[in-house]
Amino acid sequence: MDRPQPQPMLEGARRPAAQLTVYLIVVLPFAGLLVAVPMLWGWGITLIDVVLAGATYLVTMLGVTVGFHRYFTHRSFRARRPVRIALAVLGSLAVQGPIGHWVANHRRHHAFADHDGDPHSPWQFGTSAFALLRGFWHAHMGWMFSRDLTNQRRFAPDIIDDRDLRLVHHLFIPLAVLSVCGPAGVGALVAGTWQGAVSALVWAGLIRVGLVHHVSWSVNSICHLVGERPFTARDKAANFAPLAIASMGEAWHNLHHADPSSARHGVERGQIDIAARVIWLMERLGWAYDVRWPTPERIRRLRRSAAL
Repeated sequence: MDRPQPQPMLEGARRPAAQLTVYLIVVLPFAGLLVAVPMLWGWGITLIDVVLAGATYLVTMLGVTVGFHRYFTHRSFRARRPVRIALAVLGSLAVQGPIGHWVANHRRHHAFADHDGDPHSPWQFGTSAFALLRGFWHAHMGWMFSRDLTNQRRFAPDIIDDRDLRLVHHLFIPLAVLSVCGPAGVGALVAGTWQGAVSALVWAGLIRVGLVHHVSWSVNSICHLVGERPFTARDKAANFAPLAIASMGEAWHNLHHADPSSARHGVERGQIDIAARVIWLMERLGWAYDVRWPTPERIRRLRRSAAL
């Protein structure tokens, strides 16, 4: 009997309309930054903008870290249907692509981390100064401009076979528009002026999305180039403390690559892991169960093997 052939790594090329969406996702937040600078010299940034931007940053970043990353990609815990749908929607509001593509790309990254096949390794071009500079750009955002699509059937069959998640995947564009433009409606209602709407659109919409993007992308780039590596891993994933709070704990990247399904990434004393604390709270509320917390024995084993 012939063995079934493995699924190919790629599933074709992104369509032109979808490719244009990628460029808009990257460029529009930068356009918001260009608008924000002169705005600071005009009516500035209001308390409404700060609160809205902070709240939407927290919710959407957690949507990526707790939802797309630790839950959907690595199955660090289990959740019932309403929570699963909510996490898929919140992750989509971070405007980093549809859930099927996000999960497939990240699982492919772990399957080939810092080796051939990794979609965004900064070590792809070599180890010279110029090669690493080029690699940093590629890992941070350059890889997204490739039209190659990671094969979802190979890397994310559980996502595309789930009716609810498939619907959220196809609703990415309206969810992205809601994420960017929704704060404008809140700003208009609270401030009662068109300036309030525009200001909220810029700060809590465009600037916030751009900040979520670059913090997340920095885990792909910076955390595979510099930092501490106290645990063993097959790749160059490292801990980079300055990013820890902004990334909700994702910057404790070395332990994550040493133990990908762990619900907690920051396991050392003093390592703040906001996403892990949120999962802990969800567990207490009954929203999450079968959480894969790291055990002291496993941490010692990973550290001991790192020292060999």
